[in-house]
Amino acid sequence: MPGRLDRKQLEQLVEQGDVDTVLTVFPDTFGRLMGKRVVGNYFLDHVVEEGAHACIYLFTVDMEMEPLPGFKLTSWERGYGDMKMVPDMTTLRLIPWLPKTALVFCDVYTDGGERIEEAPRWILKRQIERAASMGYVVKTAAELELYCFKESFEEARRKRHHQLTPASSYLEDYHILQTTKEEPLIRAIRNGMEGADVPVETSKGEWGRGQEEINLRYAEALEMADRTALYKHGAKEIAHLQGLAVTFMAKYDMAAAGSSFHVHSSLWDKTGRKPLFAAAGRGVRTTSTPLFGHWLAGQMALAREFAYFYAPSVNSYKRYQSGSFAPTRIVVGWDNRTCGFRLCGEGGGFRVENRIPGADANPYLAFAATIAAGLHGIANRLKAPRLYEGNAYEDATLPQVPKTLREAIVELERSKVARAAFGDRMVEHYLHTARLEQGAFDQVVTDWELARNFERI
Repeated sequence: MPGRLDRKQLEQLVEQGDVDTVLTVFPDTFGRLMGKRVVGNYFLDHVVEEGAHACIYLFTVDMEMEPLPGFKLTSWERGYGDMKMVPDMTTLRLIPWLPKTALVFCDVYTDGGERIEEAPRWILKRQIERAASMGYVVKTAAELELYCFKESFEEARRKRHHQLTPASSYLEDYHILQTTKEEPLIRAIRNGMEGADVPVETSKGEWGRGQEEINLRYAEALEMADRTALYKHGAKEIAHLQGLAVTFMAKYDMAAAGSSFHVHSSLWDKTGRKPLFAAAGRGVRTTSTPLFGHWLAGQMALAREFAYFYAPSVNSYKRYQSGSFAPTRIVVGWDNRTCGFRLCGEGGGFRVENRIPGADANPYLAFAATIAAGLHGIANRLKAPRLYEGNAYEDATLPQVPKTLREAIVELERSKVARAAFGDRMVEHYLHTARLEQGAFDQVVTDWELARNFERI
């Protein structure tokens, strides 16, 4: 059966009894998929045309699903009313790892029919619309790293996420023997994604013990964000079905390598068929266009101000360690993995890779920030930066990636570009989310504090 479906195909599958459930979902503040399981016939009879309802509080909760105070979008005082989920039928697809199940992404509206501008999918759509108004199609690609464990999620929780057993007992970067041991899970994820029309290029062992990377094929930015969100969600479901656990935390253990979300981006003409970054050149080093120089300069100019959208939690910033393949400096080099930005590819595949985002980033917000930063560079004709050669980790003259969430909050607070690109409403919503995250962490007594001080202080 096909991965991507249209309405007629879904009707046939429901009639035949091959689909009985439609996951009707949207990405929340953290990029998690929220929504409802809808009976197939009811979805066709009602939800396709009328939409479905969910509580608007879902954009004001923390990771524990606790509603948090101080949001303008909704509150206890405003009654936590409903919003409408409207299916984007172009995203309808089968979910092969769940029996007789399809999935559709939704956009969310108030009951009055207005966009909920704080919703990540709308935030990305707005930036795509800005690019389109300038004559550009934005294409992106995602390289997401994750850790695989022999325990189930339930066992990991019982262990309080300590002393877990990684799928490998040694570093496995590009290691075929070790990744063969992980292949029952990783193959199921690759094939599951292919079956759900999330095309995969490759998987490989990464630097850590039990760390893998699965690379998704590039696509236009909204499609790529949907694919990335579904991949992160699906990988966890598939692991659960095998009695295993995975994590996309940026840094699950200070003794282990961090997990990245490398964002590749390029601009194409309004037809989406002609790439606009490569001018000429032979061999590996493609000559870039002035347009590419402006796009890259914008990325770098706003890397600190937009850091929250690439690194949204306290944990995110623990990934930025020298000599760990996670960047610490905002600089660009040709195929240089010590830099925050890396140029790679040739001809039509020439692009920039932003290595700053962690695997915990919300893909919709990371892509939206990427586009907003690039368009800022183009609109202001920012000068292309020089290419750096050498070990950027050791060069203290280079600008630093923010070291803490608190530092990233200050950068976003002062960003006039963020407010111009995203609007005050969106910026204030996510600043409030970030401040609540920081405040929650500040009240926690950590294992590190206990081990360090319990006896000896």
